[in-house]
Amino acid sequence: MAIHVKSEIGKLKKVMLHRPGQELEHLVPEDLERLLFDDIPYLKTAKIEHDMFAEIMQGQGVEVVYLEDLTAEVLKNPEKKEQFVQEFIAEGGASATKVREQLYEYLMNIVDEKELVLKTMSGIRASELNVKMSCPLVSLVKKESQFLLDPIPNLYFTRDPFACIGNGVSLNHMYSRTRRRETLYGKYILKYHPDFAGKVPFYYDRAMDFAIEGGDILNLSNKVIAIGISQRTTPEAIEILAQNIFADETSEIETIIALDIPSVRAFMHLDTVCTQVDHDKFTIHPGIMQTLRIFEIKPGDQKGQLKVTESDAMLSDILAKYLELDKVTLIKCGGKDRIASEREQWNDGSNTLCIEPGKVVVYDRNYVTNDILRQHGIEVLEMASSELSRGRGGPRCMSMPLEREV
Repeated sequence: MAIHVKSEIGKLKKVMLHRPGQELEHLVPEDLERLLFDDIPYLKTAKIEHDMFAEIMQGQGVEVVYLEDLTAEVLKNPEKKEQFVQEFIAEGGASATKVREQLYEYLMNIVDEKELVLKTMSGIRASELNVKMSCPLVSLVKKESQFLLDPIPNLYFTRDPFACIGNGVSLNHMYSRTRRRETLYGKYILKYHPDFAGKVPFYYDRAMDFAIEGGDILNLSNKVIAIGISQRTTPEAIEILAQNIFADETSEIETIIALDIPSVRAFMHLDTVCTQVDHDKFTIHPGIMQTLRIFEIKPGDQKGQLKVTESDAMLSDILAKYLELDKVTLIKCGGKDRIASEREQWNDGSNTLCIEPGKVVVYDRNYVTNDILRQHGIEVLEMASSELSRGRGGPRCMSMPLEREV
């Protein structure tokens, strides 16, 4: 089975990461807001932290594969390499399309496929190309440091560009233009890599109009998924995704729980405020509870129709109902201390990655939440995050599980 993810907590067998690269060194203060960063990470330390993350998982018997390696393997096919380069330039914005021929020649002349992939990720400056003949005024007015192709610094958050749902995927349309090229790597891996090609049903496509991101999609069981209606995922996209999942005869999904959370950067995805850590335990940020709206989505009476019901039940009761449990415990990020709660949620205290039931990877800086998790019997595997957390994402954000045990 190419993809097999039917829970958030089943023993993790295989995961995809992206090791941070030169794209982080190409962040500058004036571009931070546009590129969705709050600060500039120190790449050397970010790599050390990320390698620690990978080593923790490998130490637990998880196979770790890398986005850049899988894409490079696809691009060994000359036809796919040319196709990828053309698509990448076409989606690179006005500056890229104006010097399309120079960019095409520059990228196609990179012989090593992985080097090519990393270059597309890190961005291309005007100084790397001779654009004076075709753009004489531009070359005089704009700085040599001007990027013709922007860097893609959010790539180490591999959770968002696509989402594994059962044996299928949602290849997402990202909320921000800054991140939309990220899904191109997922497209080539899922459609053309021999491990996935022809083996994976698609429930959503990057070319669709409405935004949806993987951080909002939680696989609760083989029958139920939860999706956040958030800053970056729209109800329109959820409807399309639901229709396609329910139309797939191979899918076991019977219910989708849509959780309407505040549309703010601090709560950009559902997994920044809620993740599952054991069969009957979830982390939760208390700040979402007062305004949370819950909707149950099921197949309608007619093909293609949806039956949507707003629930007035407590989140814990809804989760217990669909997980077929007597009770579910919601573990508050930061506990009862409002300051600790808000600080640690901002630093991804709720964004845990479950390795197996009751065992999670977390950032060490969220010591209040980590101690509370231990008090609830959760084994906590801590990692450093002084630089990685500057991108506003935790262990779940940085990982794309491809295979879990049921």
